[in-house]
Amino acid sequence: MQVTETLAEGLKRQYKVLVPAAELADKLAGELETLKGRVQINGFRPGKVPTAHLRRVYGRSVMADVLQNTVNETNRKIVEDNSFKLAGEPQITLSEDKDEVEKVMEASGDLEYTVALELLPKIELADHSGIALTREVVTVEDAEVDTALERMAAGNRPFNPKDGKAANGDRLTIDFLGKIDGVAFEGGAGTDVPLVIGSGQFIPGFEEQLTGAKAGDAKTVSVSFPADYQAAELAGKAATFDVTVKGVEAPGELKIDDDFAKQFGMDDLGKLKEAVRGSIGREFTEVARAKVKRQLLDALDEKYTFEVPPTLLSQEFEGIWKQVLDDMDRNKKSFADENTTEDEAREEYQRIASRRVRLGLVLAEVGEKAKVQVSDEEVSQALVERARQFPGQEKAVWEFYQKNPAALAEIRAPIFEEKVVDHLIGEASVTDKPVTRDELLKPDEPEEGAEKAAKPAKKAAKPKKKAEDKQADDTKAEEA
Repeated sequence: MQVTETLAEGLKRQYKVLVPAAELADKLAGELETLKGRVQINGFRPGKVPTAHLRRVYGRSVMADVLQNTVNETNRKIVEDNSFKLAGEPQITLSEDKDEVEKVMEASGDLEYTVALELLPKIELADHSGIALTREVVTVEDAEVDTALERMAAGNRPFNPKDGKAANGDRLTIDFLGKIDGVAFEGGAGTDVPLVIGSGQFIPGFEEQLTGAKAGDAKTVSVSFPADYQAAELAGKAATFDVTVKGVEAPGELKIDDDFAKQFGMDDLGKLKEAVRGSIGREFTEVARAKVKRQLLDALDEKYTFEVPPTLLSQEFEGIWKQVLDDMDRNKKSFADENTTEDEAREEYQRIASRRVRLGLVLAEVGEKAKVQVSDEEVSQALVERARQFPGQEKAVWEFYQKNPAALAEIRAPIFEEKVVDHLIGEASVTDKPVTRDELLKPDEPEEGAEKAAKPAKKAAKPKKKAEDKQADDTKAEEA
């Protein structure tokens, strides 16, 4: 066998491989000899089938296996001899000459092919102890706990049936059907929907027109969707809603006491306050960590500069670009609407893709050198969380991931990344900085367009969950 390097350019390598016909014939004979003791053919005793007969019957299928094994072994030897780390599968190019292919299948002609390899770059890890990070720290004040409790109480306020006209703060139960130019639109209908007048749950102008309504009333509400409405197909358009008021309720008294705490599975108000304080603290900690991670990645981006594998870059870019185009199509936007051109956007997202690939390779190298491991238990816990996102389909989701190693790797990867980030934060110099809640929650500048690529589209008709509902969910989650 002869292996000749024909290209060594950046991260690309190409080799010409020649396997003599005699070597192929020897391998074919060996495989047929092994097969002789396993097959049973009518008219021949076990192990006594002539090799020539076996070759006529099984020769081509066995030779196909020989060629596949030969190519795999040769590629593996090239990689091992050169201590390569591959960025993707080797790309094989065989002769397209049918006569040559036929000779190879008969083991009467040499096997010639080229193999193209794309390598991972060799990364020399730097000293990370000089990386300076600032971790923002917020103390959860009593007033913040009280505010959260008030929001929770407002979200769980009792309402009592009311005779007479609805006023601000009253809760209505309504059916509605939205129309634009007299035609019902998708997501514009609801049945038995609770609506507190003045809550801002519906678009501006809707709730105010229901003030004074009584149970049994049928009203037509005329409104216009905001120009920046999240569903682009509705933004700025005038609409009417046929509304039937099915019930009116007045708000009951708000009591934040031990009985209120028991609604959330707590023994008393003190325990509920502790749970709320802990929930707020964890939220602050998560936000602070996300900011520290961003600082870390920015520092690594400045510290490491190297060529990234073209295939990995292309795959990352195509994934981002598809999200961008899908998002623009869903929201009926154009590049002009974003004050850019397609060429400029492509260039920007190419740069973002390059950063992501480069940082991913750095984190992988750090994790390998630091021997960072992800346990099966950690993967299982993450998989349970993923399955819980699909109520009623938990078993099917679990089985899907268990049977698909590539999908399971997508569960493992973010766990590995976060553990590597924790390792790097531990190596860096971290300074705690006391800040206010508002300073902590002030949004950072987006990753130069990356958020547009990463954010999923929002559904037009689904209202946002209110803060008090989220707080209640977080508190209840502690009981699970």
